[in-house]
Amino acid sequence: MKRPARVWSLLLHLALFAWLVIACLPIVWTAIISLRQYVDAFSVPVKWLAPVTFENYSRLWIDKAFYRNFLNTAIVTFGTVSVSLTVGCLAGYALSRYRGAVGFWLLITALVFRSLPHSTLLPSFYVMFDALGVRNEYFTLILVLVAINQPFTIWMLRSFFVNIPQELDEAALVDGCSRFQAFRRVIIPVMWPGVVTTGLFSFLLAYNDFLLSSSLVNAERMTMPAAIANAISADSEAFLMQGVAGAVSITIPLIILVLLFQRQIVSGLTQGAVKG
Repeated sequence: MKRPARVWSLLLHLALFAWLVIACLPIVWTAIISLRQYVDAFSVPVKWLAPVTFENYSRLWIDKAFYRNFLNTAIVTFGTVSVSLTVGCLAGYALSRYRGAVGFWLLITALVFRSLPHSTLLPSFYVMFDALGVRNEYFTLILVLVAINQPFTIWMLRSFFVNIPQELDEAALVDGCSRFQAFRRVIIPVMWPGVVTTGLFSFLLAYNDFLLSSSLVNAERMTMPAAIANAISADSEAFLMQGVAGAVSITIPLIILVLLFQRQIVSGLTQGAVKG
């Protein structure tokens, strides 16, 4: 390798390392101070050898019953991802095979709806659900999250389906499959990485939502991000440290999820499906 190429390679690796440090530092520092008392976590100068304690986590999960917020998040996230992927796969597949003008305008309408800020949609949802008496229910929050997320999933899944040659559909039909059987047994297995990638984005939308979960449901059904925000904004040192512990707790499932599905995610982002 020539010297200029080595220099550029070294600079590139240094830049990537610097970016990695900058990106990981807030997360690592939050994890460190979550294992300390308030007086040690925010002391000046920093006490690097301060004693480690899990008191913040025990107060959060046991005393404040944070496990209920975790269960609420799991219910809302599972419902949102399930409905979004089911509708998104069917609609994305249909639109990828349909060449008429109606499909184009449906996609444009979905894109316009997806671009609207959540804050502009919240008042109408709030008033409507409150009038119907269903504002503090799981399915109402799931319904709103699906409505907001569905255009994105349709667009993304359609892009994956488009890359699948139609010869696969035709071959399955010739072999005796119905249109739905061809879709379920042939097309979905081929583009499974795309389904996983789209499901991850749907998961992140529902899992990290704060505005809707803090407005459309009460404290009993509130998800983790809203509960953590309430703890951090409270005028109490103990609540602040519990909020820090909650921030670490909410991050751990995301890290585990990415590690479990990293191959499918990378494959879905880079390929989406096999090329014909």
